[in-house]
Amino acid sequence: MALQNLDLNNCLRLRKLLTSIVQLSAFQNLHLSRCSKLQELPTSIEKLSAFQNFHLSRCLRLKELPTSIEKLSAFQSFHLSSCWGLQKSPTSIGQLIAFQDFHLLSYWVLQESLTSIGQLTPLQNLHLSSCWGLQKLPTFIGQLTTLQHFHLSRCSRLQ
Repeated sequence: MALQNLDLNNCLRLRKLLTSIVQLSAFQNLHLSRCSKLQELPTSIEKLSAFQNFHLSRCLRLKELPTSIEKLSAFQSFHLSSCWGLQKSPTSIGQLIAFQDFHLLSYWVLQESLTSIGQLTPLQNLHLSSCWGLQKLPTFIGQLTTLQHFHLSRCSRLQ
């Protein structure tokens, strides 16, 4: 039996995930929460061919997500919450072919960084909450033909 799930919560001294994690062929779920010193994720994350679900919460020193995230063919769900050190929103996720569920919570999101979400044709659930930089309703909502649930709350700058 191969490792499918990795749950790292409150790993306060964890600075980076080992790059050898990409060798786990059956790896599907990664949950990183309150890893306050985490600064780096493996750049070759696209090698995780079975990777489906990623929960990233309160990893305060993480500055960017690997750009190779767009190449995850089985990637279905991404929950990003309170990672205030991220300097860029995920901009290339529009190329994900199996992506169905996106939660962006407590995040300073820039309007233009959400545009690639409009290309996510399989997206069924979109949850935007406490996205302080969001000033207007994203125009791509009408392009998401499979969207079943759209939750928008506590976006205080929304006009």
